[in-house]
Amino acid sequence: MQEMAIRRGRPKGATTSDPLVAQAFGATVRSIRTSRGVAQEALAQGARIERSHMGKIERGEHMPTLLVVLKIARALGVSAADLLQGVETLLPPEHLSMDT
Repeated sequence: MQEMAIRRGRPKGATTSDPLVAQAFGATVRSIRTSRGVAQEALAQGARIERSHMGKIERGEHMPTLLVVLKIARALGVSAADLLQGVETLLPPEHLSMDT
């Protein structure tokens, strides 16, 4: 079995190091936000981040820092663990496998 070299940083042309995870996180945030009837601008304001950044997060174009994840969770009234659990449910099981 051939070992894969670990490459630091983002793949060329990407805005996040793992687009699949970024898209799953964004979809989770959007799903919770819309189910609660919260506008994207109101969520961004509650999390104290720029609305345009919130849009990029929801579209999976940006992966937020841990601090921003915590701010979004608080603004949504959920725990960061709940957000991450939602992300895990959207990812294929093999995506985070330690074997790859």
